[in-house]
Amino acid sequence: MNFKNIHIGQMIEKRVTESGIEMSRICNFFKFSEEELKAAYSQRSLDTELLLKWSKLLDYDFFRIYTQHLILYAPPSAKAENTKKQKPVLPRFRKNIYTKEIINFVLEQINTKEMTKTEVMERYGIPKTTLYKWISKYKNLNNI
Repeated sequence: MNFKNIHIGQMIEKRVTESGIEMSRICNFFKFSEEELKAAYSQRSLDTELLLKWSKLLDYDFFRIYTQHLILYAPPSAKAENTKKQKPVLPRFRKNIYTKEIINFVLEQINTKEMTKTEVMERYGIPKTTLYKWISKYKNLNNI
């Protein structure tokens, strides 16, 4: 899966096909015509309320796709470390969510020698203990 260039409409269409939900049910749920439904599949991005409805209907967390993008391509900056003294208004999430795809991607980077373990930790902000747990857990799957 390409987490760098997200086309949410295509991903929704794939999930609809995978789940086998009938077009008439989707149209009734969203109060869409068939043309509007097909137009939704061509959208690169969607309103968050609409994406939440899709997530509920299709029983799939589409927001996690964007979370994975943030983990891979927007690691926490040094500025975030300096603002810890102020109490945040928005909720703070303590743990990162690493999917199997993310773990495989990171381990492949190390396995193919594209990146060292240190480079992976620095670039993606993955804690050393987490990376080494992945390596030991998946050593049979990857030749690291």
